[in-house]
Amino acid sequence: MRVVFVAAECEPWAKTGGLGDVVDALARALGRVPGVLDEPVEVFLPRYRSVPVRRDRDLETVVVTVPDPSAPAGAVEVAVRSLDAAGYRLRLVDHPPAFDRDGLYGDAAGDYPDNAWRFALLARAALEARRAERRPVDVVALHDWHACPAVLLRDLAYAADPVVGPAAVTLTLHNLAYHGWTPRERVPQLGLGADPPAGDAWGIDLLREGIRRAEAVNTVSPGYAREALRPEGGMGLDGDLRARGARFGGILNGLDEELWDPATDAALAAPYDAADRAGKAACRADLCARVGFDPADPAPILGTIGRLDPQKGFDLVAAAAPALARGSARVVALGSGDPALVAGMRAAATAHPGRIAMVERFDRDLARRIYAGADLFLMPSRFEPCGQGQMIAMRYGTPPVARRTGGLADTIVDLHEDPGNGTGFLFDAATPDALRFACERAIAVLRDPDRSRWDGLVRRAMAVDWAWERSSAPAYAAMFARAIADRAAARRATG
Repeated sequence: MRVVFVAAECEPWAKTGGLGDVVDALARALGRVPGVLDEPVEVFLPRYRSVPVRRDRDLETVVVTVPDPSAPAGAVEVAVRSLDAAGYRLRLVDHPPAFDRDGLYGDAAGDYPDNAWRFALLARAALEARRAERRPVDVVALHDWHACPAVLLRDLAYAADPVVGPAAVTLTLHNLAYHGWTPRERVPQLGLGADPPAGDAWGIDLLREGIRRAEAVNTVSPGYAREALRPEGGMGLDGDLRARGARFGGILNGLDEELWDPATDAALAAPYDAADRAGKAACRADLCARVGFDPADPAPILGTIGRLDPQKGFDLVAAAAPALARGSARVVALGSGDPALVAGMRAAATAHPGRIAMVERFDRDLARRIYAGADLFLMPSRFEPCGQGQMIAMRYGTPPVARRTGGLADTIVDLHEDPGNGTGFLFDAATPDALRFACERAIAVLRDPDRSRWDGLVRRAMAVDWAWERSSAPAYAAMFARAIADRAAARRATG
């Protein structure tokens, strides 16, 4: 197969969350599955201001003319610059008016109001680059709403084109909370031609259009797929997802086990592995020194990392942390986001110095040190499409305490419910008390003088096989193959 990804994020070039991790890891993993690809995956990504590639670097470049109704001439020239990443080909869509900005999606004032235009330009440039090179593509794999203009363009602008028209389109839903709502007055900026989708009175929902038009749609875990079919989990799209029937499902994310390995992680104070965890004590002492905890204090350390957003349950952490700190634990949180949630964590840390630490930034190395140095890892998400934090924590020998939802329920086995197979601790209610009680259950196991339950838990957690190429990537390849067959059959049926 010849496969193209269109995405707004790709680690390490541009990332705000798990989307970037998955795009990078899946693109590489597909190349390691025998017999799947004719050529490396091409990942089309905006050339944001923050992308760590110098503009003066000598990169292979193709310049394409992209229709743009908002431009005075009705079209603009866009440079698509290519470089080989580790296992795939990165294609940076370079158009400074669209992407040379402070943030990926917005700035301190909020989301950029022209985001739909920006990402439609990304999609158009991706398709135009393949046309200019006369290189047909079998599958255009879209990731979240930002890429959905590509399937609209295929159907409305390129249906008869021999390069783009036959391509199957798949859509991977990393988070249903973000739709790409486009007000009617901005729809012409998308360049969809004289007959754009009818949408609603206010405009069009790009994610809904992608779900309706793609040959196959998936979420990033089976649990999240089941939740998305219900009104309380579908974010207004449950009816559209149910209508897709067997063309909608869940494929559990994997984990890059080379990137996340405590035996080789250069950020850690000491290496360790499942056979010899002695280095974890040095990692714990190092974390304490960095966040202001007493390394000699035996109180368990509960770590949490991520975007401070109501989805992630950081308000539950802020509410439960003082009681935990007054009892038998310490809490360290790393992240930034919602000012109210940041303020809540900051207030808890101020009230409990040396027991609660709030580090308000995105820090890759400190994140790794928390995974390795904490005793338990908190993920109290209200909903979680998949999550990689729990996978990384398990691989680093730090059992997760998580809410039973989406991919968290798919990847964690509760120790008390299944003592012989447990890999962590789950709770159900999205309340501070439920989180606190789950933490106390976990701490009781950790402090049990009989270490057999804790050692078995950690050993099993570290042994889980998350490798992309052994399960997740083959499942994507199978989805791509079905999508290709469906697209071909549909085109034959319509002549």
